[in-house]
Amino acid sequence: MASVTPDWIDRKLYPFRHGTRDVAGHRLHYVDEGDGPTLLLLHGNPTWSFVWRNVIARLAGEFRFVAPDLPGFGLSEAPAGFDGRPVSLAAVIEQFVVDLDLTDVVLVAQDWGGPIGLRVAERRPDRFTGLVLGNTWAWPVTGDRHFARFSALMGGPVGRWWIRHANLCVNLMIPAGHRRRSLTRDEMRHYRAALATPERRQASAVLPREIVHSAPFLADVESDLPLLRDKPALLLWADRDIAFRRTELDRWRRELPDATVVELAGAGHYLQSDAPAEFADALRTWHRAVTGARGASGAATD
Repeated sequence: MASVTPDWIDRKLYPFRHGTRDVAGHRLHYVDEGDGPTLLLLHGNPTWSFVWRNVIARLAGEFRFVAPDLPGFGLSEAPAGFDGRPVSLAAVIEQFVVDLDLTDVVLVAQDWGGPIGLRVAERRPDRFTGLVLGNTWAWPVTGDRHFARFSALMGGPVGRWWIRHANLCVNLMIPAGHRRRSLTRDEMRHYRAALATPERRQASAVLPREIVHSAPFLADVESDLPLLRDKPALLLWADRDIAFRRTELDRWRRELPDATVVELAGAGHYLQSDAPAEFADALRTWHRAVTGARGASGAATD
């Protein structure tokens, strides 16, 4: 696994084994850290694998974490002309899963990582054994004013200009997505450096518009959710999210009626960074319960 470590990365904050891989014309950077059952971590906008660091640090002795940066985010590179739409991102991540031959995987996803990762799991259900979803969605939101207003504001010409030229998503959304704690100057430096130029911010500028305009992709994700209902699921939900409300949590309860639900009181949108200890503890407890139940079932059958 070829290593890539820009000078601006603080190895105390981001001490993990990582490298790059060529996937479908993209240069994907990813973390591959720890030993044990494989967890595929997928981030949203405008973060990268750095957002998972405190969860990884807590559980690397128990799990193998594979955390790619989506094309155009973090340390990954996308080819010229890549449209950055969710359907395209999902295709790249699907190929990444195949190329690394990841099997018996638990998907752990938040924000845009949710529909992107779920689409991969729906297309490759034999490779996935469980779902851990945190403050995300998997259905069209056209007509919902809560999402439509944000998509129009941030995804319109003015919003895209501010994202590209003032790094608006990083400077505004990441601090607003932390409610329990304030990010340090060094943490913010890592988010800003990953999207340091207008060209690097193109992917971040595309996704707000796609909240509404990728309705066909989201409809496909929604329609195939029944393919995943037999897989154990954990819903981790921050109740002070600026994006996803109890409305979305209630929808998830209907979509995955057998899922375990853990609410993180007072946490914000980036719950894996805002409440990493509780996130890690809930994941560990759920995974032990799931694997224990499987073992008991297997013993009874033999």
